[in-house]
Amino acid sequence: MATTIKDVAKKAGVGVGTVSRVLNGGKSVNRETKQRVMDAIEELHFVPNQMASRLRKDESGLIALLVPVVNHPFFAKLAYFVEDEADKFGYSVLLVSSQKRMEKEKNILQQIRRREVDGAIFVTHYDHAENELKDCPLVSIDRPLGKDIPYVTSDNYDATKNALEYLVKKGCKRIGYVGSKPLVDSEVLKREDAYLDVMKEHGLPICIKNDVILHGDESNVVSEFLQDYPDVDGVFASGHTMAQVLYETAIQKGIRIPEQMQIVAYDGSFQQWSNNPFLTCVEQPIEEMARVVVRLLIDKIEGKEVQLRTMLKTNFLIGLTTKESKEN
Repeated sequence: MATTIKDVAKKAGVGVGTVSRVLNGGKSVNRETKQRVMDAIEELHFVPNQMASRLRKDESGLIALLVPVVNHPFFAKLAYFVEDEADKFGYSVLLVSSQKRMEKEKNILQQIRRREVDGAIFVTHYDHAENELKDCPLVSIDRPLGKDIPYVTSDNYDATKNALEYLVKKGCKRIGYVGSKPLVDSEVLKREDAYLDVMKEHGLPICIKNDVILHGDESNVVSEFLQDYPDVDGVFASGHTMAQVLYETAIQKGIRIPEQMQIVAYDGSFQQWSNNPFLTCVEQPIEEMARVVVRLLIDKIEGKEVQLRTMLKTNFLIGLTTKESKEN
C-alpha cells in the first residue's frame, strides 16, 4: 500500500496540517519540526500527489510553448531544452505550431484564463491586443510581446556586426544580406540594422534581400537574391535554413564555397561536418535561452517580479564556408 501523508505525520509525530505546510513551502513550521517531517518523508519514501496539490492551488501543471513550426532546427532544439527544464519543476509542456493559424495562439490564451494551462512561452509572428494578454503569465523570445511581458533574446546587433567584420577581414568587397524579415517588431530586425551600418562604415555596396516569408519558403528568396546580386563574394544569412538553402543553391550554380563566395550564418551550427562546424556561424545559446525562459515563466506564474529584457551572448564559430587564415 502506498505511503500517505497520514503515515508521514504519524512517523514525524506531528499533525497532517504540519506535513502539508512543509510540503507547500510554508514558513510557519520551525526548523526542528520541518527536519523531522523531511526525515520521515525520506525514510518512508513518500511521494506527494502533485495532481491533488495542483487542484487545490488551481494549477494544471502544464505550460505551452508556441513556435511557428516544429520541423526547424532552432525550434526543435529549443523545444527539447524547454521540456527538459520544465520537467525539473514538475511541469509538462504543450507544444503548439502556430505559423499559419493565429487562432491557436488565441486559444492558448483562453486556456490560461480557464486555468487549463498555467502559462506560455511565445515565439510568434503575430500581434495580440493588450486585453488578450492581460493577466496571462507569458514569456516571449526575441520580441517585446506586450506591456510587462518579459522576453529573452541574443545579442543580435553586436553578433551580426562582428560576423560581417569577419567577412570584411577575409577580403570580401561585395557582401550581401539574405534573410527572412519578421512581420512584427522583433530584435531579429537588428541583424539587418547591423548589416547596413557595417556596409556604410566600410563604404561597401548594399546587396540585400530580406523579405517577410513563411518558414519553408527560403528557396525563392535565395534564388532572387543570387539573380539580383550574382557577383557577391560574401553573404550573411539571417538564419540556419536560409544559409543551408543558400549554400546548396550556390553549389548547384557552380559557385565555389568559400573560394568565390564566403558564407556566414546566424544559427548555422546545427549540422556538423567531420569535427568542425559546417557553416561559419553565430551560435545562439539555445539551451541557456530555453532554461531561462522556463524559469522566468515559472516566476511569472508564481507572481514574482521578473526582469523584462534578458540578453544572452552568442558564440562565433569558424566553419568551412569562409576562407582559412593565411597563418593556418
